[in-house]
Amino acid sequence: MITNTATKSQAWPMLCRCALLMTTFAMLSPICRAQQEPSFDSAVEVVRADERADRATLITATMKFNDKEAAAFWPIYRRYEHERSLVDDGRVAIIKEYTQKFPNFSDAEAKSMAERMFQYDARLAALRKTYYKKFNKVLPALTVTKFFQLDRRIDLLMDMRVESTLPPLTQPQDNGSGGND
Repeated sequence: MITNTATKSQAWPMLCRCALLMTTFAMLSPICRAQQEPSFDSAVEVVRADERADRATLITATMKFNDKEAAAFWPIYRRYEHERSLVDDGRVAIIKEYTQKFPNFSDAEAKSMAERMFQYDARLAALRKTYYKKFNKVLPALTVTKFFQLDRRIDLLMDMRVESTLPPLTQPQDNGSGGND
């Protein structure tokens, strides 16, 4: 938990900037879809690169590592971030597919997307567990826990922004079935 008032005031603008970037990504998706496919992919990569840079800046400002901690943390973090970006590629692909197919999903497509999102969540959780152990080998548990708490909060903010711009999966349907409760 971040309790230092100065740290909160420094971290908040960075969180807002990260949220703005993710909102921009979400808003760009329909615009880029109307253009050529490489434009969408390029826009996504720019937003993701900016988000990674902002995340690192926020971590630096919030964690306030001393020189020894920073020397231990950043090499492991760079590997974590690289592996995480590979996992995130799957999520981006699902969101891209969702925006392209909405609102014309079949039940099978909706189920497939949901299952792939569950797989993404599981892969991300496994990656965090792996790196939690790696960080704990070189840093105090409290520092590592604080980092993963911050990492999760940034993710929640990003997820909220992206998800709030996507259309809902379910639509009212009048197919005469009277419901499937």
